[in-house]
Amino acid sequence: MTVTPAPAREAWSIRVEGTVQGVGFRPFVHRLATGLRLDGVVRNVDGDVLIEVAGPAAALAALARALREQPPPNAVVTRVSVTPGGGESAAIGVGTGFTVAVSGWVPGVRAGFAGLPVDLATCDDCLRELFDPADRRYRYPFVNCTACGPRATIVDGLPYDRVRTAMAGFPLCADCAAEYQDPGDRRFHAEPVACPACGPSLSWQPAGATGEGALSAAVAAIAAGQIVAVKGLGGYQLVCDATDAAAVDRLRARKRRPRKPFAVMVADVAAARALSRLTPAELRLLTEPARPIVLLTARPGMPLAPGVHPGTDQVGLFLPYTPLHHLLLRALARPLVVTSGNLSDEPIAIDDGDALIRLAPVADGFLLHDRPIRARYDDSVARVIGERRVTVRRARGYAPGPLPLPVPAARPVLAVGAQLKHTFTLARGDRALVGPHGGSLDDADALAAFHGTLGQLSRLHRFTPEVLAHDLHPGYLSTRYAAEQPAGLRRVPVQHHHAHVVSCAAENGIRGPFLGVAYDGLGLGADGTLWGGELLLASYTGFRRLGRFGTAPLPGGEAAVRHPARMALGYLLGGEFPVPAGSFDRLAAAERDIIARMIARGVNSPRASSAGRLFDAVSSLLGLCDEASYEGEAAVLLEAVAAAVPRAEALPWRLTEVEGLWVYDWSGTLTAVLDRTRAGVPAGELAAAFHTTIVEVTVALCARAAERTGVTVVCLSGGCLQNRILASRLRTELDAAGLTGHLNRDVPANDGGISYGQAVVAAAICDEGG
Repeated sequence: MTVTPAPAREAWSIRVEGTVQGVGFRPFVHRLATGLRLDGVVRNVDGDVLIEVAGPAAALAALARALREQPPPNAVVTRVSVTPGGGESAAIGVGTGFTVAVSGWVPGVRAGFAGLPVDLATCDDCLRELFDPADRRYRYPFVNCTACGPRATIVDGLPYDRVRTAMAGFPLCADCAAEYQDPGDRRFHAEPVACPACGPSLSWQPAGATGEGALSAAVAAIAAGQIVAVKGLGGYQLVCDATDAAAVDRLRARKRRPRKPFAVMVADVAAARALSRLTPAELRLLTEPARPIVLLTARPGMPLAPGVHPGTDQVGLFLPYTPLHHLLLRALARPLVVTSGNLSDEPIAIDDGDALIRLAPVADGFLLHDRPIRARYDDSVARVIGERRVTVRRARGYAPGPLPLPVPAARPVLAVGAQLKHTFTLARGDRALVGPHGGSLDDADALAAFHGTLGQLSRLHRFTPEVLAHDLHPGYLSTRYAAEQPAGLRRVPVQHHHAHVVSCAAENGIRGPFLGVAYDGLGLGADGTLWGGELLLASYTGFRRLGRFGTAPLPGGEAAVRHPARMALGYLLGGEFPVPAGSFDRLAAAERDIIARMIARGVNSPRASSAGRLFDAVSSLLGLCDEASYEGEAAVLLEAVAAAVPRAEALPWRLTEVEGLWVYDWSGTLTAVLDRTRAGVPAGELAAAFHTTIVEVTVALCARAAERTGVTVVCLSGGCLQNRILASRLRTELDAAGLTGHLNRDVPANDGGISYGQAVVAAAICDEGG
């Protein structure tokens, strides 16, 4: 009789890096290892998962392969490192089984980042429980499991375990403890697990109702046309009936937000289809676990109040992502405005006491709960361009997920970003962690919020910067923050538009030289002037300016951003290229005379080569926007009327050479806008023609640059590249010209992506010893 020898037994130590905590990874490993009849233990260590395991070599290899190729749906595995015979694995006995152990820290400096889990939308299993009268969590607003629920917004420390979260103050009842400890249960080590017997609860102010009574009070208030402040995942939200015009108008007045569109939450995909023309790609984006606000084309005649998205055909829709949202939408059976709990330009409120004071002038009532919010996360915003997701605001659901760093940072880098749409980035090893959207960094409250979020993420990841990357603009509060840090830190100044195009190149994996098109509002150039319509030949460590838009004065300085009519007058009266001004009656005669004198005398009228300001000027010349109530409003309205026209021929334009640079001479373009407006050509046709013009100009600039440099890869970034007409047509037309265009995806093309670009530049410069 032949006896087959048992397979040789080996012992491995396996470390899994990435976003692997808070996503059900340890239960997943437990199921795999048990199914393969392996012995060992899995635990959270630092921000990774460490597996000490023993068994036949083939089974160990199968385990490692599954970790790489078949992780849980919400996990992101960046590295699986195997050390045969390492750690505790050699001491594992035969037949001892596989267990989940207590988490801990391992001494030593990390090469990258702990995978701090992002907040995840309520999964289908939990949703079924939420509306099942027979379930013990029926209508419980805080139901969650390993596949969904709060993560980044409740973390106190890493490794990610309940004792280091805001749930530490809610001891588990016997039933929840049994689920938490059962490897076969989907709530096995679900850190925020709770139920009505042991978890957080709702309350209503001012009446003092709790639980179902609080929820009923909020529903009644919204149905009656009132505004309710609801404590959400990453901050307070202001909620009202999106079909009630009076309620929407009251919210605008109280929030001091005259015209900027509101986001609308709808109960399900069917409700989203009733309000918008939803494409398959947009459907996928809308239903991602991140549940971003998705910018969609509104259906004509749909029932939203006119004040929800004035002047634009784009409406921001998103689906409920917490059980509380689902309960509100189910009870009210109508779309709801769900917007940030703040006054215009302030940070979103997260502290209960602060919210009750700051939002009292806005809200008629408060739906509160007693689970603390540890970190401020607004809702993310995205749209689809060319069948791909393009991130407009990176926050809840996406941040603070790490991104690749193409040149590893040998020394920890803190990149402090710009002024508007502020983010910061921590970079270490081959990963960059972009903090959540922080709004405009222009007052004490916003600066305090920046300090708080930076402090929290630095503490969680044990991050101490050695290099500071910052913008050139000395007036930015982020630049001032960098200047105030200890003298021993190395400082790397990064030009604004270089950071923009590098952010695009880095996330698209482009390593060699590339052409960078940076179209935005304003950024300080390397020559000390204001830039914004730029063509660069760039790498991660430097750039050379090849082309630009023609300049024009900004009457009143950077405040001209809020006054497109003044900007139009700047182009007509003081632009680099003469335009027959004719009669320009967008401003009162007295104001026109004052601005004309300012321009003629050069008083507080710096010049800028800005694409964004040219869009503003054209918007005003077409009678669309003379005074902007929010950043980018003039361009948004210009895009909206252009979108209604399928295609238009370009207006006159030419490229000229000035001091060695190719320069877009827009005089023919603006002259045609003026002449054709007087001739009665509709604003939509001219807006569409202007977009075609900018596409043609850009392709011509890039084609010339490619011919001269041999570089055919083009990275398109800056706030103007969030314009769906411009971005989609540019990629198509560049391809037709034999060039390859790339857009930002995971980081915003607007200033929300600046910090990531700064971090890439700083890491690359340090790597070269610069």
